[in-house]
Amino acid sequence: MSNPLQLFAITPEEISRVVTAFYARIRQHPDLGPVFAAHIPGDAWPVHEAKIAAFWRNAILKERGYDGQPMRVHLQTPEIQPEHFAQWLGLFDEVLTETLPPETAQAFSALAHRIGDGFRYGIEQIRRPADLPPVLR
Repeated sequence: MSNPLQLFAITPEEISRVVTAFYARIRQHPDLGPVFAAHIPGDAWPVHEAKIAAFWRNAILKERGYDGQPMRVHLQTPEIQPEHFAQWLGLFDEVLTETLPPETAQAFSALAHRIGDGFRYGIEQIRRPADLPPVLR
């Protein structure tokens, strides 16, 4: 690993391959495809994939090339439901297993699950009726 802050061994090219393969599957998914299609026109996929690859390079490689607020985007997209995260993570795990060496896939999956679980939890809490107490993990 070239950066001592890097979380695990992976190259920027491997991250890009994962992102490209993942979003190819997303577009075909019966539940997730329409959610994404409502916000990403057909010609905007390369821009979206580049932004998400930058997100992962920032999270894993500490590149600092990502500028965005992913939690806010997820919260402001009413079509995204908490149950979508299990589907998203299942597809992501399939792509990781097929694309990367086992140790790298496992490390990437663990990070994706922490982030995905955080997004799901945030959406559940923010959208929870105000008269109900928060759900503690």
